[in-house]
Amino acid sequence: MMHRDAKHLLAATLLTLAMSSPAVAKLPPDQLARLGTDLTPMGAERAGNADATIPAWTGGIKSAADAGFPDFKTGGHHPDPFAADQVQFKVDKGNMAQYADKLTEGHKAMLSAYDSYSMNVYQTRRSAAFPERIYEATRAAAATAELKPSGNAVTGTISGVPFPIPANGLEAIWNHILRYRTVNAARNIGQAAVTRDGSYTLVKFEDEFKGAYFEPGMTEEALNNVIVYFRQKITAPARLAGQILLVHETLDQEKEIRKAWLYNPGQRRVRRAPNVAFDNPRDGSDGLATSDQFDMYNGSPERYDWKLVGKKEMYVPYNNYKLHSDKVKYDQVLAPLHVNPELLRYELHRVWVVDATLKDGTRHIYKRRTFYIDEDSWQIVAVDCYDNRDELWRVQEGFGINYYDEPNYWTTLEVTTDLQSGRYLALGLNNEESFTYDFSPPLTLSDFTPAALRRAGTR
Repeated sequence: MMHRDAKHLLAATLLTLAMSSPAVAKLPPDQLARLGTDLTPMGAERAGNADATIPAWTGGIKSAADAGFPDFKTGGHHPDPFAADQVQFKVDKGNMAQYADKLTEGHKAMLSAYDSYSMNVYQTRRSAAFPERIYEATRAAAATAELKPSGNAVTGTISGVPFPIPANGLEAIWNHILRYRTVNAARNIGQAAVTRDGSYTLVKFEDEFKGAYFEPGMTEEALNNVIVYFRQKITAPARLAGQILLVHETLDQEKEIRKAWLYNPGQRRVRRAPNVAFDNPRDGSDGLATSDQFDMYNGSPERYDWKLVGKKEMYVPYNNYKLHSDKVKYDQVLAPLHVNPELLRYELHRVWVVDATLKDGTRHIYKRRTFYIDEDSWQIVAVDCYDNRDELWRVQEGFGINYYDEPNYWTTLEVTTDLQSGRYLALGLNNEESFTYDFSPPLTLSDFTPAALRRAGTR
């Protein structure tokens, strides 16, 4: 028979393990009832702030007609529904102390480092909106979703954001990973690694997505553990053209890690690509970004401890339709040291702040990262990346818009600024492309197989 003291020790140990585990109970009925009442269907605070500098959420932009452009066709450059808005004030090196409590550490560092950088702050527009079925799926997921004890998988969820009222940092980052983007999408974009003097070579991609997790009527069983199917073909420059990457992004990464394949046009063969993850350099990035910085953050969260710092009001990139416009050229967007600040729009929004610290015994070039996640969309809008000396190294910004033909809130340009080298990487350039995001391509699962990759490479 177990001794009484041993029983007490066992009970205490089990309690400690339970408290330290990231697994959290499903939302109780009283918390579920808040979704769509004092909280938005995605879990954000519906009301504005006390200063009236953040308005109440009233539904966002729900369609192209709602945006004021009823004739807009998917694939085009989205006209700016807020084009009449004027800059309210400018934050620069001279006055940044006045706004310091609402600036990320990354923005403070950029303002301090570059006299040419500033932040034009506009009226806050809570434009984020999603299909009604995604709101319904989020409510359903919130009642059943759970993290596995390792935090490397989510169960009991389909289509919706699993943790609209997050209890910890892992839940918040999984909300970003599983936020709604689209079911099918295709896009032509460019990526530029910009040198200190502003020169660059444009790498052009043709991307295709299939968001299986968001398919109407999808079930966990039918999902087959794949959140998103992704295919990316490099079309320029000539030395890289023809290379194709295929990725199957998994939901339960304990059960099955991400699967990836590469088609090499020189060898005319498809091979498995085991290193498209974590801090392996991203294709065409000239070493300025890691694989897990694509889409602001992606993949397994297993190498970090995640702390939910809380929610803050901060000036962050938002409604960047001017940056998305076909009225500007790439050379107007890409300036030395940083993107042209006159094309950027910042607004005051409430964001969830999450600190990620590298676990003992694991490796990554970023020892620590601070994520700023928009409460209305679960889109990461900024990240501070620290090196192994605990010095701020790189600053990520996600310049987003509401793609109101869908609708969804997603980035139009992702920028990683390297403060130590004076260089930066811009991904998503589409100003000079014939179309941007097409949300109607007739994609099927058979388009995202290794065999399809081989056929696409030999056409």
